[in-house]
Amino acid sequence: MNHLKDTFKHKGKRKILISELREKGIFDESILEAFDAVPRHFFLDLAFEEQAYSNTAFQIGSGQTISHPFTVAFQTQLLEIKKGMKVLEIGTGSGFQTCILGKLGAKIVSIERHRDLHLKAKKMLEFFNINAKLFFGDGYAGNKSYAPYDRILVTCGAPDVPEVLMSQLKVGGHMVIPVGEDEEQKMLKITKKNNDDNSILEFGTFKFVPMLERTVK
Repeated sequence: MNHLKDTFKHKGKRKILISELREKGIFDESILEAFDAVPRHFFLDLAFEEQAYSNTAFQIGSGQTISHPFTVAFQTQLLEIKKGMKVLEIGTGSGFQTCILGKLGAKIVSIERHRDLHLKAKKMLEFFNINAKLFFGDGYAGNKSYAPYDRILVTCGAPDVPEVLMSQLKVGGHMVIPVGEDEEQKMLKITKKNNDDNSILEFGTFKFVPMLERTVK
């Protein structure tokens, strides 16, 4: 990881991105501080370094992407995380979102179905000294061992809300999940009122890679 350098130029671009996020409605200062503390260009190939702080999604291998910065910030803001909360993340990906959650003081359990991404993310979290439990596995199964969770974040487009994940959410907890079978999904914030009743709020249309079952070696 010795090649990772955070220059004045990178820091300046990060400040501009943070201003843009604020203008687009990200008001939680702790999230903006986390974006400042986690250099996004560290998670991208060198070829994309110059564009790392544009509000763009990029390929990270295995047919997966690192989400738009606004999408990461928006999903995080919907979660309403408080320090010490236990968060289940479905789709570790590059580990960028995981690091943001870590900087907010969450206790993270994160699942990735692509082994190579899982291993890369593990190195990035070690680099940032983020203490998260990372698992190579099927996101649809969640992780029962550490349930129930205060928050569940799904970072891929699900055709519907997986019942197994809902069963692992605490009563009073929130799940933020993009749902839809087409190329675009509706961002939902689901609050578990009790074991039989949930409230659902919808927050616009987004584009995510699909949530798929089974692991990829």
